[in-house]
Amino acid sequence: MDFKKAPLLLSFVLLFTTGLLHAQTKHKAPVKKHTTVGLKASMAAGEKVFTQYCVSCHQADALGVPHMNPPLVKTTYVLGDKTKLIKIVLNGFSEDVEINGETYSNTMASHDFLKDQEIADVLTFVRNSFGNKAPAITMAQVKAVRAANKKG
Repeated sequence: MDFKKAPLLLSFVLLFTTGLLHAQTKHKAPVKKHTTVGLKASMAAGEKVFTQYCVSCHQADALGVPHMNPPLVKTTYVLGDKTKLIKIVLNGFSEDVEINGETYSNTMASHDFLKDQEIADVLTFVRNSFGNKAPAITMAQVKAVRAANKKG
């Protein structure tokens, strides 16, 4: 073997191997937005946002405060239309609302300062905690609602 050509051969082998590795990883299937691992991470992040911004009004058990702050447990607001729920977080809520025969009248401030992912996480957490079971909310859904909000 000609040792003068060894560095050149080694360089070629390294470049070829690197190119193959890059080609193999380049065509991986996209990761789903909410795999089991993704949902668990979203729930954990959402719980932190809930504890920081929501628990003082809606309480740790999400049952709210009678006649003031509505419960987040098995209500159509939480389990229903995702867009409507996202808008409540982005815009706040100042209407009186009746839930299970009880009226709640405290104003909820806008939380539009939260990042899209934080809103997606906290809403996914609420929609899947406290006995609730509903599909996750994605960052893309929040981003779309926020963009539509700015236009309208």
